[in-house]
Amino acid sequence: MKKNFLYTLLIGSCLASLASCDVNDWNDKLDGFEGDPEISDKQSVEYTLTEADYANIAGNKANKDLAGKELANDLKAVGTNHYFTEKISAKDYIPNYLGDSKFPYFTLSDGSAVKVTYQVATEQPAEIAAVAGAEQYKLTEDDYMNVWGDEEQFAEALTPEKNPATVIPGALESTYPDAVKDDMVIVNYNFSTEEPDFGGAQPEVPAFELTSVLGTAAVGNTVDVKGLVTAICNRGYILTDNSGSILVYYSEGFVPGDWKIGDQLTVNGTVGSYNKGLQLDGLTATVAKEGNQAYVYPAPRVLDGAAFDALTAQETDELAFYCKFISTASVTTNSQGRTYYNFLIDGAEKAKGSLYQGTDEQKAMFVDGKTYEISGYFSSISGGRYCNIVVTSAKETTAKSLMTAAAELPNVEKVNAIYEFDGSQWKENKKILVLQDADYQAMGQKYGNLSHPENYLPAFLKIAKPYAQPQDQVLIAYKYYFKKETTYRCDLYAFDGAQWALASKSVEESAQFVKNAGKWMYDPNVTITLPGQKGNAFSAQYYQECVNYVYETYDKPLGSTGIKEGKFYVSSYGNNEYYCGTSAHYNNVDLRAAKAKEQYAAGWEGKSDEEIVATMKARFESEVFPVALAKIHPDAAPVPGLEVIYTINFVAFDGAASDQTIRYKVTAPAKFEFMDCTWNEDK
Repeated sequence: MKKNFLYTLLIGSCLASLASCDVNDWNDKLDGFEGDPEISDKQSVEYTLTEADYANIAGNKANKDLAGKELANDLKAVGTNHYFTEKISAKDYIPNYLGDSKFPYFTLSDGSAVKVTYQVATEQPAEIAAVAGAEQYKLTEDDYMNVWGDEEQFAEALTPEKNPATVIPGALESTYPDAVKDDMVIVNYNFSTEEPDFGGAQPEVPAFELTSVLGTAAVGNTVDVKGLVTAICNRGYILTDNSGSILVYYSEGFVPGDWKIGDQLTVNGTVGSYNKGLQLDGLTATVAKEGNQAYVYPAPRVLDGAAFDALTAQETDELAFYCKFISTASVTTNSQGRTYYNFLIDGAEKAKGSLYQGTDEQKAMFVDGKTYEISGYFSSISGGRYCNIVVTSAKETTAKSLMTAAAELPNVEKVNAIYEFDGSQWKENKKILVLQDADYQAMGQKYGNLSHPENYLPAFLKIAKPYAQPQDQVLIAYKYYFKKETTYRCDLYAFDGAQWALASKSVEESAQFVKNAGKWMYDPNVTITLPGQKGNAFSAQYYQECVNYVYETYDKPLGSTGIKEGKFYVSSYGNNEYYCGTSAHYNNVDLRAAKAKEQYAAGWEGKSDEEIVATMKARFESEVFPVALAKIHPDAAPVPGLEVIYTINFVAFDGAASDQTIRYKVTAPAKFEFMDCTWNEDK
């Protein structure tokens, strides 16, 4: 929570004509000021850093220069984790931010002070800051081409043959040639347990030999097919043998989850057609599932706009075929609440692609307006222009066309892994548990990140670490979403025998910074400016504490029954007193001897005006104001090796207003020892 105590110091001379006002009129007159006040922006501010402030501190150019390359990642981590560390200290990195235009009070003038409250990390593993400051690297198409050693025959995935442990270090070595020990990079890559065949014939499976009958199938034929399930939709599946592919269609009762890619099927059925696509009727066909095997997709037929237009013009019934194309998704919902998933193809005059009977999983692949590289089976034409596609995969892309055709692999998994440089080579850091895309999906996070990790990670760890023992700890890295930006964070969690809870924590600290000669700097001392401005709440809290002290210490023992009784040192307004002259109404120290005697003559009997003024000053310096400081600053304490000084700028009034400065040394917790005051300089 941000607390702002802002005020403007008004400097001027008194209105002498009001000097003789009756004590009962004291609060109704601007007593002590005249002329047009000059306005200064010297202020005292209390400010608590927000999460956005930490990001701004990490992004501040002067701070980046200060951190240099050696501490660049540590500084970046401050912006992500929202706390300072031993390497990136608040005292070193806050000053540059206070002069940054992103700081709310960057225009404050010399003499201003800002007390900043912030978070500092407690003792924690170095990996927490390292992950937060790590760069992300996603293997590119060029990387995969290099891995497979061919620009035409390659797979956009790593496999057991192209093992990540041997492939990724080489890619990182070329990308980060200047890496130093303990540098971290978060690597994103695709992985499949199957090897590609780059369009070659499907591997023979002795126990299930595929037929070659679909390539000659015609409407009305009864066929016996031994084939594999190669795509699935809400109304059936694509059956593929050695000679072609066909849609096995179910008008009702089909459950997509009962089928898997690679299922081995023996099918006896009659060939029919619908919308220029050949089909087998799944409800009347005899289907036997023999088993399941790995399936590697062949090189796809690459389609562009002209090819889509040509498909809509076909006049004969055709088999399904495997294809790939680039398109922009168009997801629309009509007035009846039905949602359509279509694909807009660059260069097509009338043709559009259409997600054919999409499953929930397939629909979730697409966001309206985004561009995708889509693979699947063309199966039929609807409405004369919609090319129906049973989708097998889709990934976002910025490409405009397909220049190469990478081999498709089944069950490709997106992997997030952390690699660390040990001084000589890159190695995967397996001590850190990294959330995978599937984990975010299981948590219901469709955007693949967490904005409130504390709501999800404890439950996730219970599942991921079912045999955890009390006192077990785990480092977990995840994508963190904050203010429209996703970064990586790492937290330490501990298990107490029943629940996982955050173990990496921070504590709250405060420090003062002052502006001098246009520059902000850390100051263990505290500077407070109390504007002599009527109604200023910040100043009033100090002076009212003074008034309260005088009432409790002197007026009550003298017989006062209420702070507004007005019989002794405290006036009938209850917000000013003439024991030492403090006023919480005009927020100054009134040193007028005549007013003091007018308020409580018995208290000043036998003293000259000069003696009254001297006494009021002494009481304010050494007795009353130290009490107010102790009340408002109970956390003030000495700092080993440093002298902690509280400097207070205030206004005194003796018929004319004058700016004064008083100083105190902190000698013990909440103990203020008077040092000096400018109103004594002429002595």
